[in-house]
Amino acid sequence: MVTLYGIDNSGSAAVEAALVLAGVPHRLVRAASWAADSDQAALQRLNPLNQVPTLVWDDGTVMTESAAILVELGLRHPASGLLPADPAARAQALRALVYVAANCYAMIGVIDFPGRVVADPDEALAARVVQGSRARLHALWDGFADTFVPADGPAFLGGGAPGAADLLAAVVSRWSGARAHLRSSRPALSALLARVDGHPALAPVFDRHWPPGAP
Repeated sequence: MVTLYGIDNSGSAAVEAALVLAGVPHRLVRAASWAADSDQAALQRLNPLNQVPTLVWDDGTVMTESAAILVELGLRHPASGLLPADPAARAQALRALVYVAANCYAMIGVIDFPGRVVADPDEALAARVVQGSRARLHALWDGFADTFVPADGPAFLGGGAPGAADLLAAVVSRWSGARAHLRSSRPALSALLARVDGHPALAPVFDRHWPPGAP
């Protein structure tokens, strides 16, 4: 059985949702570097960066990096719709996945841990780093919307059903005020994310990670 290491309100939600869409039996192990009561030791053995999500396939192969795991799930389970069958649509889905991972997701790390990019920041400097990074993150989400979400486009990024790019965008946009920003800045993307949240197969996953009423 596939084993997913992660924790609520983390990037592991995107992979868990993808496993559900693909119909892959899986086991969840609660683990995170910031949760002392989780299985940190097992996570550290599997992933030297001590990051979630970390996935172990049933043959023991370890995968890290959300976008890579989502792509591999789409390749292994083409009927899931995680990746479009049409080459042109698939190319854009892969582009959208990497955009979120390389730009938006990466910026979250700066916001959460400014000391990783500025040596020994005092409180004022750390606050400026966070403020500037959050503004940059919101601009990146605007760029994502302008590139991948035409106002008269399909219900989801990949067409009529949610795919891997939708899942990663729905999760990463949960942080640092991105959803609130998009409601006024890019309502088409905001509406698309709401459709992902409310999809019948996905709502139970997202509601557990972010109980209804959470921002």
